[in-house]
Amino acid sequence: MLREVFYRLKPLIPRTMQIAMRRRLIEWQRRQVEPIWPIDPASATPPAGWTGWPDGAQFALVLTHDVEKSIGQSRSIQLAEMERDRGFRSSFNFVPERYPDNPSIRRQLGDMGFEVGVHGLNHDGKLYSSREEFMRRAVRINGYIASWGAHGFRSPAMHHNLEWLGSLDCDYDASTFDTDPFEPQPDGAGTIFPYMVPRADGRPPYVELPYTLPQDFTLFVLMGETAPVTWKRKLDWIAARGGMALLNVHPDYMHFGSGRARVEEYEASIYAEFLDYVTASYSGRFWHALPHEVAAFWRADRAGMTPEATRAVSQTSP
Repeated sequence: MLREVFYRLKPLIPRTMQIAMRRRLIEWQRRQVEPIWPIDPASATPPAGWTGWPDGAQFALVLTHDVEKSIGQSRSIQLAEMERDRGFRSSFNFVPERYPDNPSIRRQLGDMGFEVGVHGLNHDGKLYSSREEFMRRAVRINGYIASWGAHGFRSPAMHHNLEWLGSLDCDYDASTFDTDPFEPQPDGAGTIFPYMVPRADGRPPYVELPYTLPQDFTLFVLMGETAPVTWKRKLDWIAARGGMALLNVHPDYMHFGSGRARVEEYEASIYAEFLDYVTASYSGRFWHALPHEVAAFWRADRAGMTPEATRAVSQTSP
């Protein structure tokens, strides 16, 4: 597969060259996908039987973070404090075997009321190389889910096979998106709502939480945007349709300090501006919840619904 070839060659290509190549590619791609990105109009249809979010909220807001490397782990508390100071909470997904784990950071996040999830195993692009490889790694991933007390999982690079993911001992997965043609596996879930996914082993289904706001790396590193204009536009669209605004932000790519940002960094003030916009525009009108809280609500809300109503889906291998 082309993806396997890419991950074999990736360590040989300087990071600056990788980003330059992706910027050229995404500039061309963006013109081709305007009808479905950043907004896919077809994704707004609510599931059958939908009665709304808790307490009559207009929409749901979920903040998540994938921590790619050690530098992102070292910035996690600073990012959490930025959110906490504005009245927000989020989940942080760590890669168990890519960089040295820091249990004190996970404990501190928990003490602050934040959530911790598992982000793959070692972020090498090989998790889905075969069913056998996935199942072999799933044993270790399940070990981390248990030892960290995690509820959720997200695959690196948003690779996904919803059938295989059912073998993980998680309440929810967050490895999909409503629409994102720039991802290595670009098949979108086509919805701005969570949905249930049945497990092949007969256990209760898990909840899939697609991200519905474009990723920060795409907007600010590859596309070069300097303000959260696209985030605001998409948020307004989701809010008007009563969906779930789920965002994935990486502390690895945020520039908090003085001096010039690196080629793969953007100013953390952009994210702060977006959070302030949410508060100023929608205070008291949205349900702000951690991913595991949304999963628990969705499971209870969908109880007794038919598979069609819960939008249960299964996907072929990538």
